[in-house]
Amino acid sequence: MSMIVENLSFSYGTADVLKSVSFRAEYGEFLSVLGPNGVGKSTLFRCMLGILMPSQGHTLIDDRDISEMTAAELSKNIAYIPQSHNPVFNYSVLDIVLMGTTAQLGKFSSPGKEQRRQAIEVLECLNIADLQNRGYRSISGGERQLVLIARAMAQQAKILIMDEPSSSLDFGNRIRVMDTIKGLTEQGYCVIQSTHDPDQAYQYSDKILAMYGGAVLAWGKPEETVCDTVISKLYGVDVEVCSLRNDRIRVCIPAKNKIIKE
Repeated sequence: MSMIVENLSFSYGTADVLKSVSFRAEYGEFLSVLGPNGVGKSTLFRCMLGILMPSQGHTLIDDRDISEMTAAELSKNIAYIPQSHNPVFNYSVLDIVLMGTTAQLGKFSSPGKEQRRQAIEVLECLNIADLQNRGYRSISGGERQLVLIARAMAQQAKILIMDEPSSSLDFGNRIRVMDTIKGLTEQGYCVIQSTHDPDQAYQYSDKILAMYGGAVLAWGKPEETVCDTVISKLYGVDVEVCSLRNDRIRVCIPAKNKIIKE
């Protein structure tokens, strides 16, 4: 089963932001949407989440168009994890995760013993159960990101859409968070992240969608997409992509420090 985006286009007024974007993400896969600022990654995610209505094209979950789904149905299929989250109140970590369980409840219901059990189980799965009584605003950035992942898991949606999940983290937290996210695909989750970092995308992704000017520049396996020509085109600099550890890692190095002109 899968999430399929077919010929998705979107415009803000006369400005075309997305231009016939198509790709497929399977359960158990990690997909990175790679590209610079302003390329349309956030707009793509908003269309995939049903927040924006595309001018043409469709997003399908298990062969069903999301435009035919209610908000409750969408929340049972897709969970969104923002880049950052700063609630006004200093909710406990457990309360933040419990918020994810409300997708299972009726309009006038509140989380009970079963939802609390599920929330604690998810925290234990991510090895952060010791944080459950801490204030969310009092923990580190890496811990917050793991809590948001826990909230998404408690939502019990099998498609996780993440907006640059590691961009604001230090080196250690970045590795811990990305390893955790990658591990979710082994549990059958479909993970779709946006990122600016081609090195990270190559290391963790099963597939990469490289976007340029609102359109698909390259699509496929990391070894097919993270290459000199694609990365240089994406970011407008002359780049040499170097292979390390029998090509398990690729590193992008500025080749001549010159700007590439159209």
